[in-house]
Amino acid sequence: MTVDSSAASEPRRSAAGKAGTTGSKTGTKRTTSRTTTRTTARTTSKKSADPELVQLLTPEGKRVKNAEYDAYVAGITPEELRGLYRDMVLTRRFDAEATALQRQGELGLWASLLGQEAAQIGSGRATREDDYVFPTYREHGVAWCRGVDPTNLLGMFRGVNHGGWDPNSNNFHLYTIVIGSQTLHATGYAMGVAKDGADSAVIAYFGDGASSQGDVAESFTFSAVYNAPVVFFCQNNQWAISEPTEKQTRVPLYQRAQGFGFPGVRVDGNDVLACLAVTKWALERARSGEGPTLVEAYTYRMGAHTTSDDPTRYRGDEERLAWEAKDPILRLRRYLEASNHAEEGFFAELEIESEALGRRVREAVRAMPDPDNFAIFENVYADGHALVDEERAQFAAYQATFADVEGGN
Repeated sequence: MTVDSSAASEPRRSAAGKAGTTGSKTGTKRTTSRTTTRTTARTTSKKSADPELVQLLTPEGKRVKNAEYDAYVAGITPEELRGLYRDMVLTRRFDAEATALQRQGELGLWASLLGQEAAQIGSGRATREDDYVFPTYREHGVAWCRGVDPTNLLGMFRGVNHGGWDPNSNNFHLYTIVIGSQTLHATGYAMGVAKDGADSAVIAYFGDGASSQGDVAESFTFSAVYNAPVVFFCQNNQWAISEPTEKQTRVPLYQRAQGFGFPGVRVDGNDVLACLAVTKWALERARSGEGPTLVEAYTYRMGAHTTSDDPTRYRGDEERLAWEAKDPILRLRRYLEASNHAEEGFFAELEIESEALGRRVREAVRAMPDPDNFAIFENVYADGHALVDEERAQFAAYQATFADVEGGN
């Protein structure tokens, strides 16, 4: 059932207050001085640069209480905690293997999730089977949670298919390369879910860089007006390729939700428990007809944007080292050990399982066919084109030079 936008506007405002979003009602007098205006804007940005975030596990692995979100993980068992740890370790191992395979020439490109495991596993495990997920191209951990075989993620990056799984089998859409467009897909799907009267929710993943795209703003507008059951999960990993977040926004990203009339919340993206709790809350809110939510998972991309990127050209080692101290896997391990929820045997067995996964991924990729180097020229025009034919011939000549070298000529 679709909720009329005017009837839904008041619940959304009260929900935003409940979510703990902040905003200033202080007025600023008009001034003719551009310098004064810019100074005020920069000061406001600095004051709101480091707002409080939802955290249940400190970097040292200590459990902290949170009156609003503790209830969403209150019943979690030691076995489930070990499961979250296993998810993160195996996802990181798969990711490392994929990066190595790209360096060996087996994949054309790879987008690593290193450092973002807690955000993905926590949010992924919060979803129900009947929820629908719209990823970008880095949600390998979410794919794992949805039951997509890791090897199926690699065909597109090898150039042999456009996605190696049926989206409807796992309610996990194909990876989206166009930045931000999946948020509109998710919003439209969520509007359909509401019209069907289904008891399910939709979650859309995107990064801090994508938050600057018009598609994301449009999806916020449509989802708010139509009260769509969608959660926008932004992984703020601090860098949109080489552009830092502070050059994209003057307020914390989660506060943007206020302008569209729905709640936003910032969560510690390296805290798997907090990500699990906050996402559960947001999804339950969507299923109950309260509309969209923006979750900003405050995390860090430990590696390169993709394997074609060199992060040392735009960020320093000090920053990376500071974030390494907040490592999501080490954080949960410390908690498991301190709470006696895991013995050394568990970690040893997981290491064996991790290496087995790496071998399986290597074997699967090397068993894939080689990509068709000339496929890029197909289907550009329906009836052929002289310029495309010329470029194909030039590329063929270029490829032939490698054949001569390999043949020893």
